[in-house]
Amino acid sequence: MSRFVPGDVILARIRIGERGEPKVRPAIVVKTGDDGCIHAFPVSSAPSRDQRAVPVGLEDFQEGGLDIMDESYVLTGTMVRIAARDVAGKKGRLTPVALDAILPRK
Repeated sequence: MSRFVPGDVILARIRIGERGEPKVRPAIVVKTGDDGCIHAFPVSSAPSRDQRAVPVGLEDFQEGGLDIMDESYVLTGTMVRIAARDVAGKKGRLTPVALDAILPRK
């Protein structure tokens, strides 16, 4: 069972798109699978031109935060799978309101 829960902001090696190089970047945990894999939305310093990107700032964190002063963007059109062992660390946790803004509508 993973130690991460929805709303956690983690650092992990992620590739965005098919051509991009993997790099350590923040991601928002959306859910964890039975196999321990984490399903997350990557976070970028710039909004996407071809998918929904939800801005998040320091006020959206209930604990911790990102090491930036400007907004970041949660790329909600790109779900990534991350093995728990590939997580470099935890940066914080979003508020319930901020998490509701990025989660897919049912």
